[in-house]
Amino acid sequence: MAISSGVDVFAKVRESERVAQAQAAREVGVLPYFREVQGPARPIVEMEGQARIMLGSNNYLGLTGDPRVIAGARDALERYGTGLTGSRFLNGTTALHLELEQELADWMGTEAAIVFTTGHQANLATIGTLVGPGETIVVDKGDHASLLDGAIQSRAKLRAFSHNRTDKLEQALRKATADGGGILVVVDGVFSMEGDIAPLREIAALCERYGARLMVDEAHAVGVLGARGAGTCELLGVEDRVDVRMGTFSKSLASCGGFIAADADVIEFLRLEARAFVFTAAGVPAAVGAALAALRVIRSDEGRELMAALLANAQRLNRGLHDLGFAVVEPTPVGEGTATLTPIVPVLVGEDWRCVLLWRALYDAGIFTNVAVHPAVPLDGALLRTSVMATHDAAVLDRALEIFATVKREFEAEHGPLPSAR
Repeated sequence: MAISSGVDVFAKVRESERVAQAQAAREVGVLPYFREVQGPARPIVEMEGQARIMLGSNNYLGLTGDPRVIAGARDALERYGTGLTGSRFLNGTTALHLELEQELADWMGTEAAIVFTTGHQANLATIGTLVGPGETIVVDKGDHASLLDGAIQSRAKLRAFSHNRTDKLEQALRKATADGGGILVVVDGVFSMEGDIAPLREIAALCERYGARLMVDEAHAVGVLGARGAGTCELLGVEDRVDVRMGTFSKSLASCGGFIAADADVIEFLRLEARAFVFTAAGVPAAVGAALAALRVIRSDEGRELMAALLANAQRLNRGLHDLGFAVVEPTPVGEGTATLTPIVPVLVGEDWRCVLLWRALYDAGIFTNVAVHPAVPLDGALLRTSVMATHDAAVLDRALEIFATVKREFEAEHGPLPSAR
């Protein structure tokens, strides 16, 4: 006779509200996810049989199609084969990994660096290894999901503060000091949805005041910000005040993977204790070779030219959308009389379904953007996440702005006004 609890662990599958919403969107042809890309991530990409302006890629410097990066991947493939079939801890470390880690550490200005198979693993492993029960992690509510996942996995006490509100961070730190254990503050340098920059000078000062360690996720900032492209910490002059810096290869570095840069003793501890490093197969050689080649381009004079072109394109798209009346992020002050934008240009829409309908109208008109709805963003904070590449030219961006203008006019005539520029 079978014995059962009477509860099916898969019940949540059939009762999922998100699955039901996705199915409804699919049925009426407005599901913005899992669209098929039929070519490389260039400024204009083939998607589902039509050429569309790509305003949804993290290929910030356009290096995924660079011949040197392709050659780096091909050379690694031919030298090491398609995979390493083991973890870095055992049989998965190659000369490419060691070269990449050395050059990353040199680029970041740290004693050492460690390469992970994915960026998500880098955050999960680092936070879950460095912090544990009895300690406290303080996070910005806008932090990337992988940072929050690492905090949850650590089983440390989690305290969150309102996005980029240093007064709320200080309140959280006061409470954290009463928790009795060590404290790690974790923030994005550039926030992946909002496109704004963390006030790292103020955050670092508060960490110093309350005896907390500081980790900065630079996934969307390396190869983008700072004179040498080392990220937000470099841009804001706080590199020596940040304990752990994370970056990914899947954006400016034109590959797949992630890294942590820190003091040598921290990196050695992660090499030996981080479960997502020790028990995960090493990144495929082609990915490591591509990342190394891309890093060398970024650190050259040409890299600085690409970064300048990227930020100029961000300015062109952001201010163009602003002038059309869209609600977009404003430049972030970074010094006396200076401000900067990032390649991420979110367009606030508000209600989830209106955001999806606006996405579809733009998609049909020849533009691909990303859609962020609740819970990825706050309730009624749905947005279109647009982003630029260094390889977009003025004509393509101007054409995109023309399409945005036409779609906005037609959309508002049918569905009412969109949130307006501040």
